[in-house]
Amino acid sequence: MKAIYPGSFDPITYGHVDIVKRATKIFGEITIVLMNNPRKNPLFSIDERFEMIKESVKDIKNVDVEIHKGLLVQYVKSSSAKVVIRGLRALEDFEYEFEMALTNRQMCPELEMAYLMTDLKYLFVSSSMVKEIAQFGGELKKWVPPIVEKALQKKFRQ
Repeated sequence: MKAIYPGSFDPITYGHVDIVKRATKIFGEITIVLMNNPRKNPLFSIDERFEMIKESVKDIKNVDVEIHKGLLVQYVKSSSAKVVIRGLRALEDFEYEFEMALTNRQMCPELEMAYLMTDLKYLFVSSSMVKEIAQFGGELKKWVPPIVEKALQKKFRQ
């Protein structure tokens, strides 16, 4: 079975990579769908994020990466995968995901959502947090792949 893992991934973290690894054990094939979220003001361009994601998951079998600039349900309708993977860290994540799942289900009744709880070691890791740490020159090795660490360091040196 194939599943979709959508997100803005600005940038991808080890928490995201962990969800992908675990999801492949359940669903076999995963397509990471890099979404363009107009509510967010990304630090990295969509092309930069795409390259970081591809590099970060290159050693995980049965994982593909695609870019989609529309609604998630539009992507789902055009895909053979009807299951969407989402990671949950805290109560705030649940509230947001619950609202989005109900909205997406109204637009695409065949869509199923599967939620994976984050690994405890990534409970507090977010893309926003790693950007803030990078901005002030903090250590990133525990939370992001090397390509992301280098890209963050470069962004904040400019």
